[in-house]
Amino acid sequence: MALERAVRAKLMSKRDPDQEAEAQEWIELVLGKRFPKGELYEDVIRDGQILCEVMNKLKPGAIPKINTSGGQFKMMENINNFQKAMRDYGVPEVDVFQTVDLWEKKDIAQVTNTLFALGRTTYKHADWKGPWLGPKPSDENKREFTEAQLKSGQTIIGLQAGTNKGASQSGQNIGASRKILLGK
Repeated sequence: MALERAVRAKLMSKRDPDQEAEAQEWIELVLGKRFPKGELYEDVIRDGQILCEVMNKLKPGAIPKINTSGGQFKMMENINNFQKAMRDYGVPEVDVFQTVDLWEKKDIAQVTNTLFALGRTTYKHADWKGPWLGPKPSDENKREFTEAQLKSGQTIIGLQAGTNKGASQSGQNIGASRKILLGK
């Protein structure tokens, strides 16, 4: 029981209330509606319905059927459909949370990180004119060099290689010298 409490405390310490508030605000802006008053962020998104609605706003028709009733399997199906739609939208697999992270509230911080990854991915979609979440990903800065430029670089010793300014280790005796004794 103590181990379970320790694990739960560690997961809770990973949560950032400011990030969660920012993610909630982004969801509300995308959907054009507020979360119910007095309900916790993780409770509102837990069944996956809101997340599916967000995905359908970002990419219309991404999730054709959102389950609004049924048992836990139907609600977990919403979460799975959201995860699949995110991958199809371009969110990297490494950024996608596990279903139990949300459904069982095991790692809400990871769910929030996934929402930020989704928000960053919207920058790549020119057809999305709504709000973004998180910093804009960097653009590629590809450079082209001529053959002459590449050859001239081969004659330079880079600073990463370091310099010894003519110094050597000759004459240094680090530690005690070793005596070699020949047997008689």
